[in-house]
Amino acid sequence: MSDVTFPMARRRPLDPPDEATELRQQGAMHRMTYPDGHRGWLVTRYSAARAILAHPRFSHRQDLSHPPLPSQMERAKMQRKGKMPAGVFLRMDPPEHTRYRKLLTGQFTVRRMKTLESRIEEIANACLDDMAAAGGPVDLVQTFALPIPSLVICELLGVPYEGRAQFQEESRLMLSLETKAEEAIAAIDRLLAYMNGLIQRKREEPGDDLLSGLVEGGELNDEELTGISFLLLVAGHETTANMLGLGTYALLTNPAQLAAMRDDPSVVDNGVEELLRYLTIIHVGPTRTALEDVEIEGNLIKAGETVALHLPAVNRDPARFPNGEQFDVTRPAGGHLAFGHGIHQCLGQQLARAEMRIAYPALLRRFPGLRLAVKPEEVPMRSDMGIYGVHRLPVTW
Repeated sequence: MSDVTFPMARRRPLDPPDEATELRQQGAMHRMTYPDGHRGWLVTRYSAARAILAHPRFSHRQDLSHPPLPSQMERAKMQRKGKMPAGVFLRMDPPEHTRYRKLLTGQFTVRRMKTLESRIEEIANACLDDMAAAGGPVDLVQTFALPIPSLVICELLGVPYEGRAQFQEESRLMLSLETKAEEAIAAIDRLLAYMNGLIQRKREEPGDDLLSGLVEGGELNDEELTGISFLLLVAGHETTANMLGLGTYALLTNPAQLAAMRDDPSVVDNGVEELLRYLTIIHVGPTRTALEDVEIEGNLIKAGETVALHLPAVNRDPARFPNGEQFDVTRPAGGHLAFGHGIHQCLGQQLARAEMRIAYPALLRRFPGLRLAVKPEEVPMRSDMGIYGVHRLPVTW
């Protein structure tokens, strides 16, 4: 079988690329030539993806990985030269990853997220009040989907919300697949400098927030604190914001599913899981690199070979999710890999779930006549970004 390239073009905004679906039908793993010439793999089935994410001999280190997209190659080279600060533990392996993760796990427990629910409700309702006062049409991304997780993560970390315009713009530049490498690195540097300055202020005037607690704990130096705060700030608002925007688009274009989420409280928790599975906004990667020869479902992955997982295709695998191409908020949707799996499973997943469980029904019940203010095909999709979603979502009611 000839090598494949990473399939990216979506013919329908809520579905994976047709090429990825066809590849999944053919098999679990496919030889793939990466943009830098590296010969690695593409994974399109659930069982193989889950096995790789859980396997201890696959590394998440950036310096070992080969980017699956041409636009990511130069960025990776520049990041390797400049090196990200120590606290950016997402691209680390044990034992370094274990140390940082352990320090933060207690901050993101289900119990702690429960205590935040009343505040999330207040924030969501304030956004809805502003929408009602403004009258439709509005851009739901700017008025609802982005402010809720941005304000929540700012309060949790202790980041001044007044600085949101800067960190949202820097995040956009970092995640855009069209931003030149030097511009993306400059955006990273600016945001790191901003977070480093904030850490210094926390040392002088600590508050009742996560970053102040880490500073006072004394186990991390300034570089580590800067890296951790950078990672949590970007991940904490970008992912959930895009789930809220794209998820609302999916519901507005599937009226029966919208009605179920709006009218039946017992559906909401499962509906959130189904949205996560069906939409899978991490549409580029993740990647892993074999540290030694590993066999996965009859395929020998040699040491040094990079594997890219196509999660949108994986999360529709009929072997794990019967009729997985159908969007059904009543489906038992647990087990999806939208938050990853294994030691790198998303640290903030319980916070994201809490935000979505509160935000979707609050929006739909406040505006029972909510509808798109443009044709569905006129909504601009984030195909040019590392995290999928909608750039704008004009709605009215």
